[in-house]
Amino acid sequence: MADSTLDACLTSYDYVFKPDILRGKVAFITGGGSGICFTVAEVFMRHQCDTVIASRNLNRLKEAAKRLETATGQRCLPLQVDVRKPEEVLRSVDQALSHYGRIDVLINGAAGNFPTPASRLSFNGFKTVLDIDVMGSFNISKAVYDKYMKDHGGVIINISATLPYRGQLFQIHVNAAKAAIDSMTMTLCNEWGPQGIRVVGIAPGPIGDTEGLRRLAGAGMLGEEVLKKIPLQRIGTKREVGDCAVFAASPAASYISGSTIVMDGGHWMTYDNNFSFYAKPKGKL
Repeated sequence: MADSTLDACLTSYDYVFKPDILRGKVAFITGGGSGICFTVAEVFMRHQCDTVIASRNLNRLKEAAKRLETATGQRCLPLQVDVRKPEEVLRSVDQALSHYGRIDVLINGAAGNFPTPASRLSFNGFKTVLDIDVMGSFNISKAVYDKYMKDHGGVIINISATLPYRGQLFQIHVNAAKAAIDSMTMTLCNEWGPQGIRVVGIAPGPIGDTEGLRRLAGAGMLGEEVLKKIPLQRIGTKREVGDCAVFAASPAASYISGSTIVMDGGHWMTYDNNFSFYAKPKGKL
């Protein structure tokens, strides 16, 4: 019996870019076993890119890789790694290079999130999110740079968020982490650009059918009345994040580096940081 908790591949796909725009490339995607980055992996593979998907749950990764290979006909290597642990990161990059011989694109998508007021957030809870997002992104970026990209160039894509732009309530841990990610995008652009490495951020807004959206909605932070305030009048899709990432990795973005692409339908500019939530926060914290 199929595991209903596993992400499903797209039932159809209409190409925005040439189907072979990433032919012969290899993308290493952290967090690629589920959620947004699972679909990012699929969209890359639909453009003839082989992938590595990496996270802590090897069984889930193996099943995800099977689904992705069946749907796209491309190769997908599942690797178990805790991005917080440098020794595991180094080993996973070695395994990827041994398997494919190259890493052209790195997508830092591993992340942690749960809504809670700062006053109720534990020291360890804050540290855990920063360790996954910030230390994890640096660890894997440094490993891929040292072992491949410093001599061959490449593209690093950091998955960020718009939450810190408005100091989002109940998200101090994520706000701090994503602000650091955006700073890392700019700094690595400056330091590694001379080696032919582009570093680009993508900051999605509310994306449908994701655990992050379910948690925010469960905490009362994304009701129907809130979604109506998005200028484009809808939430985004995981496929749209995948298409944005393909653009960032493609020759179409060859002069884009150090910038974070905001794809949220204008949401961050119109969303009310409503203090009424603070009085009685809803949902499990």
